[in-house]
Amino acid sequence: MLILGISAYYHDSAIALLEDDKILFAIQEERLSRKKGDERFPRLSIQNASTFLTKNVMGGGRNKHTALNSSQDCLLDCIDAFVFYDKPFLKFERLLETYLTTAPKGFFSFLKAIPVWLKDKLFLKETLARELASVYSELYPHKSKSQIKAFTQKVYNNLYFSEHHISHAASAFYPSPFDESAILVMDGVGEWSTTTIAKGNSNDIQIYEELHFPHSLGLLYSAFAYYTGFKVNSGEYKVMGLAPYGVPKYVDLIKSHLIDIKDDGSFALNMRYFSYTYGLKMTNKAFDELFSHQKRTAESTLTQAHFDLAASIQVVTEEVMLKLARHTLKHTNSKNLVLSGGVALNCVGNGKIYKRLKAEGLLENLWIQPASGDAGNALGCAMAFYYLECGNQRHTNNTDSMQGSYLGISYDDNEVESTLKAQGAVYERHNFENLLNLTAQALNEGKVIGWHQGRCEFGPRALGARSIIGDPRNTTMQKTMNLKIKYRESFRPFAPSVLDSHISEWFELDCASPYMLLVAPVKSSKCYPMSESDTKLFGIEKLNVVRSEIPSVTHIDYSARIQSVHKATNPKYYALLQKFYELTSCPVLVNTSFNVRGEPIVCSPKDSFRCFMGTEMDMLVIEDFVLYKDAQSQENKTKFQNLKDSYELD
Repeated sequence: MLILGISAYYHDSAIALLEDDKILFAIQEERLSRKKGDERFPRLSIQNASTFLTKNVMGGGRNKHTALNSSQDCLLDCIDAFVFYDKPFLKFERLLETYLTTAPKGFFSFLKAIPVWLKDKLFLKETLARELASVYSELYPHKSKSQIKAFTQKVYNNLYFSEHHISHAASAFYPSPFDESAILVMDGVGEWSTTTIAKGNSNDIQIYEELHFPHSLGLLYSAFAYYTGFKVNSGEYKVMGLAPYGVPKYVDLIKSHLIDIKDDGSFALNMRYFSYTYGLKMTNKAFDELFSHQKRTAESTLTQAHFDLAASIQVVTEEVMLKLARHTLKHTNSKNLVLSGGVALNCVGNGKIYKRLKAEGLLENLWIQPASGDAGNALGCAMAFYYLECGNQRHTNNTDSMQGSYLGISYDDNEVESTLKAQGAVYERHNFENLLNLTAQALNEGKVIGWHQGRCEFGPRALGARSIIGDPRNTTMQKTMNLKIKYRESFRPFAPSVLDSHISEWFELDCASPYMLLVAPVKSSKCYPMSESDTKLFGIEKLNVVRSEIPSVTHIDYSARIQSVHKATNPKYYALLQKFYELTSCPVLVNTSFNVRGEPIVCSPKDSFRCFMGTEMDMLVIEDFVLYKDAQSQENKTKFQNLKDSYELD
């Protein structure tokens, strides 16, 4: 059985294709459209999935599977079920009820939203069938009108809708390595649900408890992202990165005025301070007055007050996450926990859950869906259909089924070389051993390198397939990467990639973290104490203090967002780390996403070359090809010098 899962029309549009319980392909539309957070129907994703899988699966490639064979040249004809990630009528019900409840305040928001709903979203079955038929006719121009009509009817007859939080829960539980597990979903809002506690057992998921809109931990955090000058649905991780620079002085104010937190983690927001139920903004005048009119405009100077606001909401969020996780484990009588939803990308909170609840004896194992946002729901709704709707049996083997999250497109050497020639690039071709030696040596010399290998990652993290990498021992690497490569705010931390066998040697963590979703302290034996003058520094001044043997991945609170690298899922990146370790005795690299600020992570060789030329990276490695910046033509250097200006700031 082939199942196509679709997430679209809100943010982070994506698709996932399953063959029975195996994930064949998953990608976000933004990687192909080059529009960050692209919410449109994932047309390019479906087209590229068809091309990629026809070449690599149906054409007899190494990943050949039973349901696809070379005699079937149309991937879309092979699909048995099309599944959408939420239920539009339930969401529309929530919007209407909210507008009526808050009238007349929500009138302008109502006028903006309703035409879109009436045109595309409300009658989504017709919209999706029409969009899929359009892609079908473009992919297979030899198809007759009657064949296109038959396909359209097939879509209409085999189109299913999953509830938003069921999709999240399924994306967390079914790919996990657990036969049974507690499930905790935390996000902004789906149809009505904002927080869901469930239990997964074999092929079944049972919902135990839910919190409903407008009471949302995700929207509370987004409100502070908005108030501190960042974009909703993209700037929340900046608040998390900003928090260690501040003092959580507003915690009591938040808890006494904005949120009432119960012992079981349930909570209620005081809607007097928020306008997201009726307006186009997250907060209102009362919120601004509560925090002494300290709202920051985008791109303006960050002050200590903004650091303190970030620190405060992070502390409150961690408290809610911990209480919810504790209650979830107790209520479901499980020692395993899986997380999904946008709040599950708060890796600081995840790290606290793992450390605290394991110490309390409540938790043994934690697994987090790497694409925890709405993109991952494309996968979740497809899996929910396979297990819940079809009743198929589930089998686990102590490893997750995400394949390292390397589920997107790859490009062979012929495709790479063709692209490089078309771009007028100057390049060298090497066997893999030479490539490793050249790259490891360049890293040791302080070079910043674009690393493009294999299938691109599914989810918001670069995990060594489309990464910019550097030497973590370099004391200026963080500032160099932020200001000269990424063109982003200097306060933002970078993550370490570490060989899986060396995690506990360098970090206070006793489990794998393959998806960069756990924060833990750097090992104390690797850290340097702060001087008396260092401890008196405030805000961004703290950034320049060298805190450990790997200063470029050590945040100002001595923490790190860890990615453990495993040979089984990414043998090439693992080999590079191993080579760097042999050369330097350091099994860690700086890893950040291969893009500039406002740009989606690169996908194709053309994307990678453009980003390489438009930044101050020193070297680019794409499959078997190595490019040096100094060797490139002045024409290309000039052509791409304004790359960063072509993307809207996030």
